[in-house]
Amino acid sequence: MLARTLAARTSARTALRGGMVLACVSFFACALPWPFAWFLLWRFAAGLSGGVIMVLAAPTVLPFVPANRQGLAGGLILTGVALGIALSGTLVPLTLSWGLTETWLILGLLAVVLTAVAWNGWPSSPPAKAATSRPRAGPALKSLYLEYSLNAFGLVPHMVFWVIFIAHGLGRGLDVGAFHWVLFGIGAVLGPVPAGYLADRVGALVALRWGYVLQAVSVGALVFTDHAAVLILSSLIVGAFVPVCVTLVLGRMRELIPNDPDGLTAGWRWATIAFSLGQAAGAYGLSYVFDLRGDYGVLFAMGSGALVLALVLNLLLGRRI
Repeated sequence: MLARTLAARTSARTALRGGMVLACVSFFACALPWPFAWFLLWRFAAGLSGGVIMVLAAPTVLPFVPANRQGLAGGLILTGVALGIALSGTLVPLTLSWGLTETWLILGLLAVVLTAVAWNGWPSSPPAKAATSRPRAGPALKSLYLEYSLNAFGLVPHMVFWVIFIAHGLGRGLDVGAFHWVLFGIGAVLGPVPAGYLADRVGALVALRWGYVLQAVSVGALVFTDHAAVLILSSLIVGAFVPVCVTLVLGRMRELIPNDPDGLTAGWRWATIAFSLGQAAGAYGLSYVFDLRGDYGVLFAMGSGALVLALVLNLLLGRRI
């Protein structure tokens, strides 16, 4: 909600740099073994910085990319998010053996290095454009916001419960659970670029619809089976769609808000808010349901149902500009 205001009062480049610096500081702050309120403050700061970066990064960069390559470029941008997921599944377990403080410090140092690499990469001003079209909050765009929120909800069973489901729910141990989280991260790394390429070829709308179908099947299958092959495929596919859903929704938004970087930033801001609300509602709501029922199958059924509802909304409203 604050990203666009920050960019307007300073610049997108300054806001993005500030978000990166704040993220770095939050890691180092969490290395201090202080009371809960301290961590609450700095994890909030980390979420704030991530929100600013997610809202501003793609709309700031994509106007400089040719139209027929923007899907691929969007995929490359979201690969950074995916690499973070993969690192969380590999680097953190390795460094925890050295200590929790040391783990936070290592993450902070890594963030500083990546910030330094990206520091001069942000464009200082938007490119000149021949025409503009103000964003119209028609049925298709409003539906897209709601679909994105439902997609976020549908990802929660994997993003929050996946490792503990495999380790304890299925009784296969933490090593197997960690293995599947690494697969989840690998899927996240490999997914965005092919998805962006596909969106450039068939259109973001078609790619988005098939994405909903694939996600719904990958999440819903776990209601019926815990076969090892299904678990592996589910880890890879749902992991891929954590960043891929962002790539596809951003691509569809570019189709609905063409030739207008400012309008795209505004639309993307609302989409990111919708996604965050879907994640928050899913994390709290599904945790509450699990506390009542103690049944992981219900969580996957609800997640798959949210994705099916997103598909239905898109089929009904996706072309109503």
